Amino acid sequence: MLEVKSVSKSYKVGAKIYEILKDINFSISKGEFVAVMGPSGSGKTTLLNCISSFLPCDSGEIILDNKDITRMTEKEIAELCNKKLGFVFQDFMLLDGLTVFENICIPNLIAKTSLDKMENKARQLLEFFNIKEISDKYPAEISGGQKQRTAVARALMNDPLLVLADEPTGNLDSNSSKAVIQAFTQAKTNLGATIFMVTHDTFSASYCDRVIILKDGKIVKHLTNHKDRRDFHDTLLDVLKKFDGGECI
Repeated sequence: MLEVKSVSKSYKVGAKIYEILKDINFSISKGEFVAVMGPSGSGKTTLLNCISSFLPCDSGEIILDNKDITRMTEKEIAELCNKKLGFVFQDFMLLDGLTVFENICIPNLIAKTSLDKMENKARQLLEFFNIKEISDKYPAEISGGQKQRTAVARALMNDPLLVLADEPTGNLDSNSSKAVIQAFTQAKTNLGATIFMVTHDTFSASYCDRVIILKDGKIVKHLTNHKDRRDFHDTLLDVLKKFDGGECI
């Protein structure tokens, strides 16, 4: 469903070139929940931004649903982002002047979906993520965990091929983090969502099907969850320590 082939990315500062991603290769199947982890500066967010087309890569291919998004026009990228990608950010990115219900509806508004269809889908997601009781509240009136579950619901409004999540639990306490990760696992199990998440949090990553470890712009390890979450969490801690990933704990 998603294939990343030989992707590289560098930045030029003055006369010096910094290689951020170096020949990255991996794939994600439909319905998988995959995380990327690694020390700060390893290239995690840059990788996410290349997949989302927020940043162009220097070389390589990013194939989504059999189409190479690195060769798309600006118009095609805009359509891709609205119709085939869902986004969840660390700082929620909710609009303060809109209610929870209205925030969730935004992708359908942009896509000019019919009012009845939009409202029905939003109500289903409010129910599904247990935030129906806050549908008329504004972001300033709800908790961080509720904000992020609202963001997850919004990301799923257009039934995207892929949900991209950038440190979705980074600003949350442990209870709220657990609720948000459970929202992702519910979306994967019950809605067939495919999720790619950047995270420093081993607890959140332990719920994933697979974890890709980056270091210095290269993939150094692929880890598979064999469905014992606690064992997988312990494995993640051990591997990250070996790769100088202490800050990922």
